[in-house]
Amino acid sequence: MRARELGIPLTGEPGPWNAITDVPGIEVGYVTLREGDDVRTGVTALLPRGRDGVGMPCAAGLHSFNGNGEMTGTAWIEESGSLAVPVLITNTYAVGPVHRGVVEWVRANRRDMAPEWLLPVVTETWDGHLNDIHGSAVESRHAAAAIEAAASGPVEEGCVGGGTGMRCYGFKGGSGTASRVVEYGEDRYTVGAFVQANFGARRELVVAGVPVGRELPDGPGPEPDGERQVPPGAGSVIVVVATDAPLLPGQCEALARRATLGLARTGTTGSHFSGDIFLAFSTANEGALTSTFPEDDGSAPYESMRFVPWGRMDPFYGAVVESVEEAVLNVLTGAHAMTGRAGHHVPALPLDRVSALLAARGAVA
Repeated sequence: MRARELGIPLTGEPGPWNAITDVPGIEVGYVTLREGDDVRTGVTALLPRGRDGVGMPCAAGLHSFNGNGEMTGTAWIEESGSLAVPVLITNTYAVGPVHRGVVEWVRANRRDMAPEWLLPVVTETWDGHLNDIHGSAVESRHAAAAIEAAASGPVEEGCVGGGTGMRCYGFKGGSGTASRVVEYGEDRYTVGAFVQANFGARRELVVAGVPVGRELPDGPGPEPDGERQVPPGAGSVIVVVATDAPLLPGQCEALARRATLGLARTGTTGSHFSGDIFLAFSTANEGALTSTFPEDDGSAPYESMRFVPWGRMDPFYGAVVESVEEAVLNVLTGAHAMTGRAGHHVPALPLDRVSALLAARGAVA
């Protein structure tokens, strides 16, 4: 079930699929790994211009709300203001094999793109409660498989891909998405968000302005076998924001910063133990921001970019906030209860109870 199906009142006009794939050209793919009692993990691939567009730069910007996490390739994004590779999301200790997997996929499929060098973008959240994170379940081939599985259209949510073993506000977390349509004069653009949600303390959870987390049962007790209790709110969240509106890299960075406000609407105060890292990009201005080696033909070409004036950015900021909020709620309403490593169990958000709490406050659509 998605948040809107539950009757949660949400503002803004979503795209046809209410997903990041409403931005034309974007493809999302998953590899989900559930094996035995200990493997609850996976890989998610987001392709800004689809497989055929790998290597074609997009204007891009970053924001780290809390840096207790990892996203590779960020130094080059900050330097060049561009993103030309797939974005892969996995668990904390699988960044290495996934990074290698992207290199292998590009070498096999897009050798023309970067014959000399490549800086993959791989990011993570921690799934060690349900998954044997020290194991070697995620291999480089899974990164390639997620890229190959990427497609447009509706996006599966909940316990899939890199979000398979994640928790959110003390309930089962994972992968989620949403989108908004922004009218700009005679044009209509789309802003989409994708989250891998593994953050938030249960007491913080807010749905449609109602602090439901305070009314929901406490989570499980101490960890078994002498394990240290993970602090409430620890874990991390990755947000990827996309749009087809023509934007400068600095404007993409401004969109990425607004992801913080979308998360805040769901209640989080931002734990020190949560890596909250956000990436935003624009698929407009195709052919700009190239960084290939110059041809030795004596030419000195120029590039140009069309962009929304800074003073007209507010509707796009609002679309980010609304999309991120809804994407988190779609994670919570779409994920199912899961048992994993060492018998650890994470319940799903009790949808009937949440609906009753919202109804009692007159907050059901």
